[in-house]
Amino acid sequence: MPMETAPPRHLTPRRRPRQARATATLDAIFEATIQVLIAVGPNRLTTTRVAERAGVSVGTMYQYFPHKQALFYALNERYLDALAERVEGTCRAMQGAPIGQMVEALVATYWSAKTERPEVTRALYRSVVELDNGALIDAFARRVDRATAEMFASAPDATFADLQTVNLTLLASIFGTVRSAFERNLPELQGEAVKRQLITMCRAYMETVKLPSHESEAAKKNPSPGQEAALAGIGKS
Repeated sequence: MPMETAPPRHLTPRRRPRQARATATLDAIFEATIQVLIAVGPNRLTTTRVAERAGVSVGTMYQYFPHKQALFYALNERYLDALAERVEGTCRAMQGAPIGQMVEALVATYWSAKTERPEVTRALYRSVVELDNGALIDAFARRVDRATAEMFASAPDATFADLQTVNLTLLASIFGTVRSAFERNLPELQGEAVKRQLITMCRAYMETVKLPSHESEAAKKNPSPGQEAALAGIGKS
């Protein structure tokens, strides 16, 4: 499901694509924006440069984006939407798996998404420095919180007294560690070593906080407020 956000008025695109041709044009604009960001950075980027790189007229560019801030906002909306979809896809695929496998798949998915095109990730980080993208971050967090909570609730070998807090703690640990490793620009081998250690740490945490087996069955029959909130409250728009 796409992001459900209302961007600030001055960052709202002038129009949304309704046909395949318009969607292809927008794809070209977004890819060109990334290329220009990588080449010259956000300060020297102009909509004219992006239009030239995308092979569209300035008038076509203006039909969608009145200025580069609106373009940056839309680009980051698109990026976070794709990232949320990847996490949601992993969570759906891992429903009913053992908790350790869930954790490993979640870390691997997020790590890969952030590092497979590192120059793009860095360019996007730079583009939002002066941008009000709080609504986008909130929408992304709601989607990921709900997807991971539903996944963890389906684990056959783990039940949690307060799934909402456990889920939040785990995600904060993963997201924070991945960003820190990325910003350090670690060599590939060292990055892979950190990823393995992160998986070990997260699996150990989930094993530590899960309920003992004799309490687990009772918790499944009578979910705690935290368990119910994680499934019913997190992720609602």
